[in-house]
Amino acid sequence: MNKGNKGLKRVIKGNQGYKKLIVWRNACELRAFIYRLTRKFPKQELRRVSQMNDSARSIKQNIQEGYIRKSLAEYIHFLIIAQGSLNELSGDLEDCYVDGLISEDEFNYGEKLIGRTNYLFVRLIQALERRRKVYAKI
Repeated sequence: MNKGNKGLKRVIKGNQGYKKLIVWRNACELRAFIYRLTRKFPKQELRRVSQMNDSARSIKQNIQEGYIRKSLAEYIHFLIIAQGSLNELSGDLEDCYVDGLISEDEFNYGEKLIGRTNYLFVRLIQALERRRKVYAKI
């Protein structure tokens, strides 16, 4: 099911630091997975599809936007927003499974990817908080 990274190698060019982050790559994979998943939803689920796609896109975009901010505090703030979108998406995925819109395998894959991405957010935010405290002492 790792089709989400198919075009990623073409995207990762240049020297944009966020593209080297595993959390950003996971966010790209998650966005692609959610887009593929929601394509098969019935038309009456249009609002849910829109919300899930927006959440998945928001995760990736907030990592990128935060990365270029001028302070670590701002970067951390954007990562926390992205993590919030990730948690929202997790709830939507669970609802889709309960409502019979996705299979157990799709649900498990999505939850595994979300869990891995959340772990990376926690670790990145912790590392940046430690760095911010060191800079504050200088």
